[in-house]
Amino acid sequence: MPFPRASTALSRFTVLDLTRVRAGPTCVRQLADWGANVVKIESPEHMDGGEPLGGPRENADFQNLHRNKRGLTLNLKSAEGVAVLERLVAKADVLVENYRPDVKRRLGIDDERLRAVNPRLIYASISGFGQTGPYATRPGFDQIAQGMGGLMSITGLPGQGPVRVGIPIADLSAGLFAAIGILVALIEREQSGEGQRIETSLLQAQIFMLDFQAARWLVAGEVAPQAGNNHPTSIPTGVFGTADGHINIATAGHTMWERLCRAIDAADLLDVPDYATGAARSKNRDALNAEIERRLAGRTSAEWVERINGAGVPCGPIYRVNEMFADPQVRHLGPSQPVVTRDGATLNLLAQPVSLSRTPSRLAAPPPARGEHTDEVLAEFGFSRQEIAALRDSKIL
Repeated sequence: MPFPRASTALSRFTVLDLTRVRAGPTCVRQLADWGANVVKIESPEHMDGGEPLGGPRENADFQNLHRNKRGLTLNLKSAEGVAVLERLVAKADVLVENYRPDVKRRLGIDDERLRAVNPRLIYASISGFGQTGPYATRPGFDQIAQGMGGLMSITGLPGQGPVRVGIPIADLSAGLFAAIGILVALIEREQSGEGQRIETSLLQAQIFMLDFQAARWLVAGEVAPQAGNNHPTSIPTGVFGTADGHINIATAGHTMWERLCRAIDAADLLDVPDYATGAARSKNRDALNAEIERRLAGRTSAEWVERINGAGVPCGPIYRVNEMFADPQVRHLGPSQPVVTRDGATLNLLAQPVSLSRTPSRLAAPPPARGEHTDEVLAEFGFSRQEIAALRDSKIL
């Protein structure tokens, strides 16, 4: 039975996945979820050196990252294994890797060598700090990039000290940016007929994700401080206590400020000079926040969310993860999908957050067991049964 594809959108492309941990697998997941023929290449089991990077393959993290792929094992530390990879590369469209630059060159699987085999190949590299430069050979890790990329200096309460974000945002954004680069290169290849090299890094991705905070420094020389739950420029925007918990309120511009005051029965605040303009509200933020919380203390979070949204001011609850998945709008949007595992169980994983009307994405297949599709894939790439058996005997597979 042919391997099920997640979509028809990218079904004409074959992707070789040499990635590990998170940033690289995040990139390839985007391609797999839109139907690319993804072959995940891992080391044979006999080469294991302890617990793998990223943790056990049975854990939720691995399962979420590696769905919709086929699995092949290959010993890339041997010349024979590299020769097998070159035969795969000759028919592939994309290769994605996140080795350190010195490691892939030592193995002989760098872009110059492999693109000589297939000039149409799009070779995507994700690293911690870039392929060149003084830190190129350093090992990368999400939290290191969060710190060096400036994010931890603006996250957390004022004076609290550096705080990491609760998700691996440098890893995830680097993977997404790499996927975007691959798609751009595939489109460009339709005109030029040539592949190209794509590079990104955790550090570059994290810096780009600073967005307006980085622009404040580049354009105006402003160094953003920690602002806690307060928005740095739209005021009042932040977390506010209610009779039974907390809510988020986002007020941007004077019209919304007026609406908020009337919605929370605080029209008298409109006549206070300290709150008359955006600059004044910024200067007197702490006092203003206290005034707002005093008005909110008499009703529950649910009541205020309904009332403030009804006035045209963005407002929402602050959920734990389980509460978020129970929200009726979240359930309507369908952020998760089931996939049937090899043992017949149902596994719920995150679905793609963007929809296409004609070529939607779906969870078509669970993550592969190690080397589950080795024989099948090699046969598709032209290897004979005898060649596959010899490779197994030589422990190349």
